[in-house]
Amino acid sequence: MAIKNPKISIISVNYNNQEGLARTIDSVTGQTYEHTEYIIVDGGSTDGSKEVILEHEPRISHWVSEPDRGVFHAMNKGIELATGEYLLFINSGDFLIDDRVLEDIVAQGLNADLVYGNIRLLNGSDQRDWRPERELSFKTFYDRSIPHQSTLIKRTLFSQIGCYTEQYQIVSDWEFFLLAICKYQCTYVYIDRFIAGFTEDGISSNPQNFGKMHEERHDVYNRHFSAFIKDYEKFELLEKEMKKIAFFSHARHFVKRMLKSVRLGPSV
Repeated sequence: MAIKNPKISIISVNYNNQEGLARTIDSVTGQTYEHTEYIIVDGGSTDGSKEVILEHEPRISHWVSEPDRGVFHAMNKGIELATGEYLLFINSGDFLIDDRVLEDIVAQGLNADLVYGNIRLLNGSDQRDWRPERELSFKTFYDRSIPHQSTLIKRTLFSQIGCYTEQYQIVSDWEFFLLAICKYQCTYVYIDRFIAGFTEDGISSNPQNFGKMHEERHDVYNRHFSAFIKDYEKFELLEKEMKKIAFFSHARHFVKRMLKSVRLGPSV
């Protein structure tokens, strides 16, 4: 049964991103759905971010500005402060896609552990739309993930699974979703609606950090799925090789058909 009029805790983590924070705050405080609380966790910024927070303080439920041990430590602080049935992380620079998005989501009925939708990715003047998979499995997270900016998380899930692993710099949100679906078999619902926008200027979007991300992901696999991850990777490699064979086989038959269709003209 859907939770009637659920309280949604929106959490924004920020560090020295004054302009991005202002954009994020505007998108959150402009929502037509009113049963929300807004929490900002600032890492002790020195660029004027605190002044932006103070400017909007009447519409902010809780905020703190103090040094932290990284983005996931800051996100965990937000979890501790949150009192809503659902949590949504919209960190500085990210934004809710329009002012009715939360109202529209609630109107569809919230009860699943994870409620997720589409996200718009912005990189300078470039724009890409990401529609996550409707059916989630281990392969979903082996290949990619679901975007935390467009995923509402039932707060009780953090009591069941635990908060974000602070030892990682990049993959802790991915790890949380992986465990939720593949270990704890949490319920989930996909909503075919754009929920948030995400600027691709963070640590996880920088190609220079892909090696670090790969290392952290493999550490997660070894910690939680060591019994079968090596076998899974072998099957993944085999599947890729089979696809290559199928492609070249198809191409070879296509060339043969083309050659058979050629009719040489009379010789001179």
